Amino acid sequence: MLVSLFLAPIHSALAQNAADAYWGAAQMASSRAALKNNHGGQINSLILGERLESQFRDGDAETVWEAQGWVGGDIHKAWFKTEGDFSDEDGRFEEIELQALYSRAISAFWDVQFGLRHDARPDPSRNYAVVGFQGLAPYWFELDAQLFLSDQGDVSVRLEGEYELRLTQRLILQPRVELNAAFSDDVEIGVGSGLSEADVGLRLRYEIRREFAPYLGVSWIRQFGATRDFSTAEDRSVDELAWVAGVRIWF
Repeated sequence: MLVSLFLAPIHSALAQNAADAYWGAAQMASSRAALKNNHGGQINSLILGERLESQFRDGDAETVWEAQGWVGGDIHKAWFKTEGDFSDEDGRFEEIELQALYSRAISAFWDVQFGLRHDARPDPSRNYAVVGFQGLAPYWFELDAQLFLSDQGDVSVRLEGEYELRLTQRLILQPRVELNAAFSDDVEIGVGSGLSEADVGLRLRYEIRREFAPYLGVSWIRQFGATRDFSTAEDRSVDELAWVAGVRIWF
């Protein structure tokens, strides 16, 4: 009993941050705020060139890119994404897509994102409202799912999935799948309702440095349904197999 009475004031001081009694509550509040900022409250950024590559098929070549980046803290980020391709044969851009998004972490491995998308190509251009999820699924699958509402009132969805199989510490095999589907026809840009396109690839990269990794691989793109019919009517390819060579960079 006497010991408990003697220790009670000490326990009370410890419960209220004992350092406050020596340095002062205001000084320690400032120090704790600085500690919190230095261990999770920083503003960070990343730019990732996921695919910067040339694709070779039937004697033709295309330059393809897919990149994304963000700036922000652990919870809130400003995010951008871009992808597209340039036809070396025709000397023009076939697709140019830009996204500007707000991203909020909803768990340790998942972000919810929403914002705007602009397609400068194909012609005519389109603007979209975007909402989606991006993160790391169980067993280390990277997933990016997005829903789009165009300025023409058309709704479409996209699902991307990747997995990194480390053969060694520097040699990495990466399978990749992208599926696109639409809920209505947009004839002007050649997109039909239903599953419109699948892009399946396999890339083997070597990380000379973690930030710089050249790769070789193969990519297969196939169109389906009404989208396939639109492309066939315009004498465009609907089933393409390409060899790819590129580099993955980040900083």
